[in-house]
Amino acid sequence: MDIREIFARNLRTARQAAGLSQEALADRAGIDRTYISSLERSVYNPTIDIVDRLAKALGSKAADLLLEDLSQARKHQGDGPQ
Repeated sequence: MDIREIFARNLRTARQAAGLSQEALADRAGIDRTYISSLERSVYNPTIDIVDRLAKALGSKAADLLLEDLSQARKHQGDGPQ
């Protein structure tokens, strides 16, 4: 699976887990809903700034959206510097 597919899967999973529609997430992140849809379908490559904005809108870290196994991100949420 390539990074775009990993990001797409993680974005959709995190959005659904947060109980947000694509429109609600887009509003929180300040981007267009159709762009969210395109990202979740691996149509576009997001910039690092977009990844960061989406992560913040989801209450997550940008790196979490790029992990191959999102369950690992959930284990580490809330972990501070060690």
